[in-house]
Amino acid sequence: MKQKKDVLFLCQFFYPEYISSAQLPFDTVMALKNAGFSVDALCGYPQEYLDGRDIPVRETVDGVSIHRLKYLQMNRSGFLGRLVNYFSFTLMVLLHLPEIAGYRSVVVYSNPPILPWIASWAKALFGVKLVFVAYDLYPEVATVTNTLGKKHPICRLMNHINQCVFRRADKVVALSSEQRAYILAHRPVSPETVTVIPNWHPDQGLRGKSREENRFREMAKGRFVVSYFGNMGTMQDMQTILDAIRLLRREDDLFFLFAGHGNKLEKLKQTAAAEGIENILVCDYLHGQNFQDALEASGCALVSLEKGATGLCVPSKTYCYMMQGIPLLAIMDECDIVRDVESGVGAWVRNGEADKLAQAIRMLRDHPEQRAEMGKTCRRLYEKTYTVQVGTQKYITLFRELLGSRGKEGEQT
Repeated sequence: MKQKKDVLFLCQFFYPEYISSAQLPFDTVMALKNAGFSVDALCGYPQEYLDGRDIPVRETVDGVSIHRLKYLQMNRSGFLGRLVNYFSFTLMVLLHLPEIAGYRSVVVYSNPPILPWIASWAKALFGVKLVFVAYDLYPEVATVTNTLGKKHPICRLMNHINQCVFRRADKVVALSSEQRAYILAHRPVSPETVTVIPNWHPDQGLRGKSREENRFREMAKGRFVVSYFGNMGTMQDMQTILDAIRLLRREDDLFFLFAGHGNKLEKLKQTAAAEGIENILVCDYLHGQNFQDALEASGCALVSLEKGATGLCVPSKTYCYMMQGIPLLAIMDECDIVRDVESGVGAWVRNGEADKLAQAIRMLRDHPEQRAEMGKTCRRLYEKTYTVQVGTQKYITLFRELLGSRGKEGEQT
């Protein structure tokens, strides 16, 4: 009988896509492989987050076998498009379910939300150990923002899926302490099963001297740049930010830079144009040198969650800002990020406190020495807590507990 491999990663986005939902699993895969585990990936075929090169359906990268499944991909900005993508990819995984039988364990992520259900079937059918990584918690992500009612058929389906997944999971990874607390209060799972492993960001060092051709600095024209990068979807509080911008629109030394994706991006563009707000630039998703230039131009960065959303998801761009030493302005309920912010890396306001957010922006603009000290504190906190090495080591520890220790050559010890 053929010996089973150790771990299969099951995720929609993966290498070489450039979004964090692809980078984080790939970092984890490579760390486990370097720790001696045999690891492969079953993922979606890249289309949207790729720099235009042809990618094989099957590929081996540094000893990791990657099988990419082609599926129907629609525009993700609308609810219908996301739903079609979710079901299409999940169906393709279901058709390849027997592949999971060749592994001792499977790691599955909460996006797309139906995918973990398939992994739980593999646990029941093949006896593989199941590790569930909770990036977002469904259906609450939809119900807390009134996107769907609690009795909607999709919510009922997700509640059933949660029963299957959490009851069968051998390990559940939460991204924050409040997410762990929420899971323990609302899911059928024991405390010893749920562990906290925050997300991270690759270390690119502190910001250096900006390139001469940095177009974002040119657009800012010497003004203090307040930035927001990443998702602008249902879980992000863009209203408080927009209200603060309205209060600051006449201050000539401020410039607001937004870049990302999500269903609130277009509304932000339309509002800025309709109201004639001139000190703002709204871009689509940035990556590579464009994103680095945007970071170089930033004086501070905004992170936000809607009221009631803490514990359901975590804005991953937070760790990118910390890595680059950019002070944070957090708009959300109290949570791990807020506790980090209050340790000296920025300022915190609650949802709806646009006047206080405007005051915090003015404070950072007017006190460069205090801003510089916050940036240094950001970097120290990042090095201590949110590097690739710190985060992936926790996954290595998790799998050594789950599957047994591994030596450098993958021999069980």
